[in-house]
Amino acid sequence: MKNLTLTNIAAACGGVYHGSAEDAQKEVSDIITDSRKAAPGVLFAAIRGERADGHAFVAQVFQKGALCALVEREPADAAGAYILVESTLKALMDIAEFYRQQLNVKVVGVTGSVGKTSTKEMIAAVLSEKYRVLKTLGNFNNELGLPLTVFRLREEDEVAVLEMGINHFGEMHRLSKIARPDICVITNIGTCHLEFLGDRDGVLRAKSEIFDFLLPDGTVVLNGDDDKLSALEQVKGVRPVFFGLGGSCAVRASDIESAGLRGVGCTICDDQGSFSVTIPIPGEHMVRNALAATAVGLALGMEHDEIRRGIEKLKPLSGRFHIIEENGITVVDDCYNANPASMEASLKVLGQAPGRRVAILGDMGELGERERELHEQVGRVEGSQNIQLGICVGPLSHYLAEAAQKENPDMEIIATDTVEEALEGLPRWIQKGDTVLVKASHFMHFERIVEALTSSR
Repeated sequence: MKNLTLTNIAAACGGVYHGSAEDAQKEVSDIITDSRKAAPGVLFAAIRGERADGHAFVAQVFQKGALCALVEREPADAAGAYILVESTLKALMDIAEFYRQQLNVKVVGVTGSVGKTSTKEMIAAVLSEKYRVLKTLGNFNNELGLPLTVFRLREEDEVAVLEMGINHFGEMHRLSKIARPDICVITNIGTCHLEFLGDRDGVLRAKSEIFDFLLPDGTVVLNGDDDKLSALEQVKGVRPVFFGLGGSCAVRASDIESAGLRGVGCTICDDQGSFSVTIPIPGEHMVRNALAATAVGLALGMEHDEIRRGIEKLKPLSGRFHIIEENGITVVDDCYNANPASMEASLKVLGQAPGRRVAILGDMGELGERERELHEQVGRVEGSQNIQLGICVGPLSHYLAEAAQKENPDMEIIATDTVEEALEGLPRWIQKGDTVLVKASHFMHFERIVEALTSSR
C-alpha cells in the first residue's frame, strides 16, 4: 500500500510505534479488522465491538504473519510490532485520510436519504466502461466501513465510488475529510433518521457536510427535483449540476416508458445531445439514478455511448429490488432497508406488475416522533396502487395496515406482530402466479421471509 510504512502510519494517526527499526520502514500489504483475514504483511486494527474485542485476537494474527497491530492497550505478549493509540477507530479514519491522499484517484462521494446504494451501483457501472473503478461493497459506508473501503484502493485504480451514510450531525464532515471527493452526489433529502436529525432541514444540513472537503475545481451533482436541493444555487463557489425529470435540469429524462418488472426505458438529454437507454431495473427512481450517473460520467469525460452501455449492464443487488422467480411466484427482494420514500417507490412499481400483487411490508426505523404519521402515509400509498393483498408485519405496521384499508376497503389486509407469525402464514396466503414485494427496515430481518418464499418446498 503506497507510502503506508509503519512509520508513516504511526505519524498519520498520532500513535506510538513499538517495534524494530527495520519493520518501521516496511509498507503494509493490507489493513484489516477481521482477524480471520490475517496474513503476512497486514496491519490488524483491534476494534472493540459490541460482540467481541479485537484485542483478544492480537496473538492469533501475529501467528498468521501480521506485520503490525493497531491497539488501544499494550499487548500482553507482543510477538510483533504494534502501534499504540487512544482509539483504533479514530486512528483508522486518520490513516485512511492519509492513504487517500497518496493515490492519484478520482473520488465520487454519494449520499442522500434514499437510493445511495442503487445510485452508487449505477455510477460504478457507468464509469467502469472507461475506468478502473473501486466501489463501496455492502454497507461499508460509515465511519468504520469507509476507511476499510479506502484501504482496498490500489495505485492502479482510477476512480473510487464511495457511498457515505450517516444518521448524526458531524458524521458526514468526518467522512468527507477522509474521502476528499472530487465529485459530490446527493440523491435526495427525505424523512430518514429524523430521530437524530429532527426534520428535513436537519437532514439537509447533515448531508451537506459532504461539501466540507470537496476538492478545488470539484463537481456537485444534485437532484433538481428535490425542493431542498434545488434551492442550492452555489456550493463553495461551485454551481451544481442538477439532474431530474424537470425541464430546467442540466441532465434530464423524457419519453419514460415502463417495461414492468423488466425495467424502464427513457431518453436522456443534456447539453451535448440525447440518447435512448433501457434501464434493467424498474421504477421511475431508477431513471433518476441513471441521470445522476450520466452527470458523473460527463464530468469525467465520458461519451454518450459509453454511458448508455454502462447503464444497460447494471446488475441488481440482493435485497435491493432483486427479482427472483421461484416456486411459481415472482419475489421482489427489496428487504435490505426501508424508509417512507423508498417504500412508496417500490409500491408504485409493484402496482404495475403482472398477476396478483402482494406487498409484505414491515416496520421502518429511526423516524422519531413522526413514525406513526409516516407509516400511515405509506399505507395510503399502498391502498392506492391496485395491490390485492397487503401483509403488514410489526407493531408500527399496524398503522400502515389501517391506513391502507381505509384508502381501499376492498383490499385484503393481514396484520401480524412478528416475522415468525408471518412465516407461519405464508403457505396459506401466497398463491402461484403472485408477484410479492418484500420490504422493511433492516432490523426486521425480512431476509427470512425472502428465504421462505424462494426455498424449495
